[in-house]
Amino acid sequence: MCALPSSCAQRPPACTRTSKNSCDLLTSRASGSCSNDIGRLLGANLKILRNIILQDGAEFTKVWSKTSKSLIAYESGRIYFDNYRCCYSSLLPEPEQLYELPKAPKTEKIEDALLCQCPLDKVLPNPSDQKSCLLVLTAHNWLYRLSADTGKTLERIYLSSHFKFRSLGWDSSQETLYVKSIQSKQTTLERQAGVNNNILMHVAVFQVFPLELVGMLEINKKVFGKTAVDVLLSQGVLAVSHSSKHVKLYSFEYIVNKFRIEELALGQQCEMKGIVGEAPYGIPVNIHIHECPPVLFEMSYFENGVQIGGHPWHYIYTPNHKRHRGTHHICSITDGALAKNGIQDMKCDSLEADWIFFHPDDSGRIVHAGPSTINVLKIMAETGCDWKYEIVTAFSITAARDDSAPQVIVTSSGRAVKRRFQLLDDDPAQQTFRMVKYEDELDLLAVVDITQTEDEGQAHLRLHDNKTGLLMKRVPLKEPWDVTYSHEVYFDRDTIIHTVQEKNNSFCCHVYKMKRRPPDEMSTFHISVCED
Repeated sequence: MCALPSSCAQRPPACTRTSKNSCDLLTSRASGSCSNDIGRLLGANLKILRNIILQDGAEFTKVWSKTSKSLIAYESGRIYFDNYRCCYSSLLPEPEQLYELPKAPKTEKIEDALLCQCPLDKVLPNPSDQKSCLLVLTAHNWLYRLSADTGKTLERIYLSSHFKFRSLGWDSSQETLYVKSIQSKQTTLERQAGVNNNILMHVAVFQVFPLELVGMLEINKKVFGKTAVDVLLSQGVLAVSHSSKHVKLYSFEYIVNKFRIEELALGQQCEMKGIVGEAPYGIPVNIHIHECPPVLFEMSYFENGVQIGGHPWHYIYTPNHKRHRGTHHICSITDGALAKNGIQDMKCDSLEADWIFFHPDDSGRIVHAGPSTINVLKIMAETGCDWKYEIVTAFSITAARDDSAPQVIVTSSGRAVKRRFQLLDDDPAQQTFRMVKYEDELDLLAVVDITQTEDEGQAHLRLHDNKTGLLMKRVPLKEPWDVTYSHEVYFDRDTIIHTVQEKNNSFCCHVYKMKRRPPDEMSTFHISVCED
């Protein structure tokens, strides 16, 4: 026998496959004629999973429940109980405990946490950096990096003995994070001495994988304005909110390049003062902003702040005037021009306000949801004018409503009485939308609708095609939905997780798994054995 050249023996790339049938795809994968591109192979597998989930024979069954005295968190196949102290994996047929951290006093409790997924595009020198980890911020100002699978401490950083840090957030997801302190308050001694405390808060910024310090900066009201009340980092932009319902955006890269007095590394000896990131020294302020940076963008708003996104870049806000309450204005970030049909107003007659956000699928679309309608909007260039834009409805999802209630009621005496009040859009007797989320791997919109049955609400999770809005499946949730308590629903591949606050101020987590419905007895074959 003669061996074929290695170039002839290679598997064909995914782009050469033309089969669309799920069975054919599974067969080709089993025979080894799959892709040599892991991204394409994963995409093909997720298409198969989507097809299976949306089949009539697939149903979601509750497989597990667990109560907790504190809030329950979920992210990427992990359920966190007892303030992140106890972790369960939801990837198995039934959730199983991954780890439980030792109990800690209140002075060392976990304040906030972020899950860091392992990078796939580079190889890191430390093997522990190559795996997913949980970054936790404790009440005594330590930032711990824990193994996401075992809870083992991989690294710890002491932040400061002078500032109290409270929250974590992503600047750029899975790349850069920030740790924010509580707002500084004027002490009694400062007040008696007539000394003004102009420091609003401190922010420490890190890069992840590996965990490296970018810097520690202080937000000074003398620089950013006396009305400054809060800050956050997002996509390389420092956003400063003001009590006057005003927001200003600054380039964080510009701030680092201009105002960082020295670069610091974790574990570095700092001029006989201490080691950076170790107690009691912590991390010193090495970004001193002594003058206001150039303002990239500023806007006054009425409520709900300002959102930036879309293709091309636009922003959504409500103008700072009462007459604009309930409206959402969509404007170009280039010149501030209001898009054609850019004022979105659902005119909701409801207790709950409508909500709007840029679609997380990076399509540049906008999702505008209310109690009875969900509109998915597109930003389009006007015909014959590339620099002007209009808002077009891509599709709408409408709740099932019974509009047959008569407006005029005839009494037993024959007198006609006109109904004086219209039903609310979120009336308990009508089907109402409560939640809209996006499952990126299956490209489905997950919508929670509530219908009142007798004395309790019945919830369903609706799965809609993300491109057309077509309803593909509707899954009932077994637990009653009481609108007076908080609920959260997560849809992740073949798993539905429903966390709910209960009447006794405890919390419960319910997990559903996709299973195939048993075949009908008429379609099954029975083999009987006869004995003499």
